[in-house]
Amino acid sequence: MKRFLIMGILCLFASLARAGMPDDVVPRPAEAVLLKGSLRLSGLPFKCDPSLPAEAQAAVSSFASHLGYVSGKSCPFSAPPGLAAAVDAGKAKGAYFLRDTALGAEAYSIEVGSGRMVVRASGLSGILYALETLRQLLPAAIYGQQVADRERWVLPACVIRDEPRFAWRGMHLDSSRHFWDVDEVKRYLDVMAMYKLNRFHWHLTDDQGWRIEIKAYPLLSQISCWREGTMVGRDFSSNDGIRYGGFYTQDEIREVVEYAAARGITVVPEIDLPGHMLAALAAYPELGCTGGPYAAWTRWGVSDQVLCVGKESTFEFLETVLSEVAELFPGEYIHIGGDECPKDEWKKCPDCQARIRELGLRDDERFSAEQYLQNYVTKRIQDFLATKGKKVIGWDEILEGELAPGATVMSWRGTAGAIEASRKGFDAILTPTSHCYFDYCQAEDPSTEPLGIGGYLPLEKVYSMDPLEGIDPAKAHHILGVQANLWTEYIATPEHLEYMLLPRMLALAEVQWCPAGQRDWTRFLRVLHEHEFPVLDRAGYHYRTK
Repeated sequence: MKRFLIMGILCLFASLARAGMPDDVVPRPAEAVLLKGSLRLSGLPFKCDPSLPAEAQAAVSSFASHLGYVSGKSCPFSAPPGLAAAVDAGKAKGAYFLRDTALGAEAYSIEVGSGRMVVRASGLSGILYALETLRQLLPAAIYGQQVADRERWVLPACVIRDEPRFAWRGMHLDSSRHFWDVDEVKRYLDVMAMYKLNRFHWHLTDDQGWRIEIKAYPLLSQISCWREGTMVGRDFSSNDGIRYGGFYTQDEIREVVEYAAARGITVVPEIDLPGHMLAALAAYPELGCTGGPYAAWTRWGVSDQVLCVGKESTFEFLETVLSEVAELFPGEYIHIGGDECPKDEWKKCPDCQARIRELGLRDDERFSAEQYLQNYVTKRIQDFLATKGKKVIGWDEILEGELAPGATVMSWRGTAGAIEASRKGFDAILTPTSHCYFDYCQAEDPSTEPLGIGGYLPLEKVYSMDPLEGIDPAKAHHILGVQANLWTEYIATPEHLEYMLLPRMLALAEVQWCPAGQRDWTRFLRVLHEHEFPVLDRAGYHYRTK
């Protein structure tokens, strides 16, 4: 879709304090037409179509209340019947939010004139995104908690029509290597919502810690959630001797899920299997091939000790755990990992070898019998989750061997996994290390950065990503979207976490949202420094300034 911007009007608004232009929004709107005139939004009545979902009406009411507070001029909210017809028939001043079923689920439009504003969307997501756009068009003080009645709470007259390019606009957080409390997770969700991301991939289990309460297996939140110290720096032989851990109760999980949903974000939990399970084995050693003893890892990396998939008791454990997980997370997907699963223990394990013989699995020129055994695990769990109304996502290793129809592939080892998955008819999500690993350093010289895992991923590299490069155009519909991953082996504080996330997530947001060919690095960099850094300051986030 074309962008429309009347350049001759720009100077008309140059004197407005932080009155943004429609083209200055991140992510950049699909269409933005700047008109002559402006609208003072503070003090206007806010009226919402009562046919919009209650959650959408609540979001508009909250926005009006906060605007009234920070501007010092009340913005009364109401949801009168017959609003749509009245708006179409009249020209009364106000801010109107109408339901328009002709718009897609995430689409919205904003029309700002000299006397009124009309926002249209079909449901909650569109309303939320329209509100985020309005926030960015207002003074940055809208993101703060202080009265700023001297600001000019003015919108430029404009028409914006907007919708995202990709349905999956994700951000991942590793809570296993370092644990983030509920308030910290909410801050993460808040900044995702500010830039219209809609999938929160929550990595909850790994070798270094199990972070979710499972009622049927109480030892997971008594033993598996703790490790006896953590390696110091990059010294893999070291241990700081400080017991470390934590877990989310099921009530806390529900709280986070509800909080995310109110912001248009679906939470996608990850229970990594059959590898990355050492912490679980610490509590239930009978589920391993050797019987232990096991302990949650105190160093980073991948343990060779994995679940024994020759035992039926292992599948009873997994199905029970995933049943509780499925009840806690209403979204359609559960991520089951499937990555970096060592096979050495399976080769030696009598139970796993008996399972291989039972299934008639054999080595061939492509893969080992043990790899096909992992395919069996993936399919069995996939079939089980289907009975719970869930679909599975796995890292791109699940493509090795035989993958059952209906699985979704998360391509992290470059884009080859997404290319192969789409070619074979599987849906895929792009999370390549080359552009989407936010635990990588932001400076070419890592000594100038906080301690990290290594790698180099500057802001411009994130922004340059072409999600459909190498994808057969006839298969492009299988690419659900793009996600960045934030692993936390070397990230232990909220300040460090936010520094690694921001502003790279803003570059990611434009990759995820903007139509092909519409991104402009020079424009993005200008908007970042002129508008988004003040926004992040007011919202209280830490970020890299270069």
